[in-house]
Amino acid sequence: MVREGLQRLKRLRRRWPPPCPVRRRPVLLFFAVLVLGGAFWIQRSLFAPLPADLDRRPSEIVLIPQGATFRAIADTLEAHSLLTHRQWFLILGRLSGLEARMHAGMFAVPRGLSTWQLLKFLETARNVLIKVTIPEGLRSERIAAILQKRVGVDSARFMQLVRDSALARRLGVPAPSLDGFLLPETYFFRWKTPEEEIVRTLVENTLVLFRPDSVQQQLARLKMSVLETIILASIIEGEVMVDSERVLVSSVYHNRLKRGWRLQADPTIQFLLPDGPRRLTYHDLEIDSPYNTYKYAGLPPGPINNPGKRSILAAIFPAQTPYLYFVASGDGGHRFARTLKEHLKWKRHFDRIRREVYGKKRQSRLKP
Repeated sequence: MVREGLQRLKRLRRRWPPPCPVRRRPVLLFFAVLVLGGAFWIQRSLFAPLPADLDRRPSEIVLIPQGATFRAIADTLEAHSLLTHRQWFLILGRLSGLEARMHAGMFAVPRGLSTWQLLKFLETARNVLIKVTIPEGLRSERIAAILQKRVGVDSARFMQLVRDSALARRLGVPAPSLDGFLLPETYFFRWKTPEEEIVRTLVENTLVLFRPDSVQQQLARLKMSVLETIILASIIEGEVMVDSERVLVSSVYHNRLKRGWRLQADPTIQFLLPDGPRRLTYHDLEIDSPYNTYKYAGLPPGPINNPGKRSILAAIFPAQTPYLYFVASGDGGHRFARTLKEHLKWKRHFDRIRREVYGKKRQSRLKP
């Protein structure tokens, strides 16, 4: 029995020899290389710094609203195909503390960034410049709505500043409000630019037009104030569709003002209509208001819109003409006249064109 046991033990030792310390070293070396290589990959790939060519990369405009949660930011990035590992983004943001450093704004986020690079980019990203075009002849409320939509301003706060007489005085505006002094132009603002900064920019661009000595001398010759010029420019803006006619329309109004005549400017009536702009009726011309230039001579008490640079300059430098009347020509322009007789001729011509256009529209509606 003892002999059989010893023989069995020998057979087991031959079948399962004990591990040799020399054979264990390659395995340990393999695992060491694996760990070091993994750490190097994590350092170079996972936590790679932002690339140097960020500005040249294709990008996506991304809006992160005020108060957006970190998950909502991840959803937005994913929707723009900028994020491929949403869960890892959430985990890494939370572990690194970058989750708390995200901020609202509109950003141009480059494509091809890793999860870590996205987090680091958004931590310090600056709002992009947004192109905002304000058309000529809009009322201040319309401008506020455009700015709210394009750059996220508070439109109510914007209008509060426009109507702030104390701010008007500080900005050097010779009027109780900033209506008429918000120069229509193409601007570039960042998302959520403060409302007062935008108001100051628009007003300053208007006031700078009045600073040249040549303008000051011309206003002295015309015996017009800056406010009166803006009021007249706003009426010109409401009348004109053809640029070359601005100085002609201005000359008519200046000639009428010199004679003490009523301006009889349709845009001032449109200003009074709650349902305008529309075709005016004789009843509209009877509205009792100082803005009704069919009833009262001289300029209305304030601007009826925010005129552009060309209308302001036309109000300052009118053409020298004998014209006292003008009427629409039916093609977007006007016919100008020196006498009432000539004016009535052009008016009959326009009425005939209008009847023909109305008749054609009516026939087209009646066709099956």
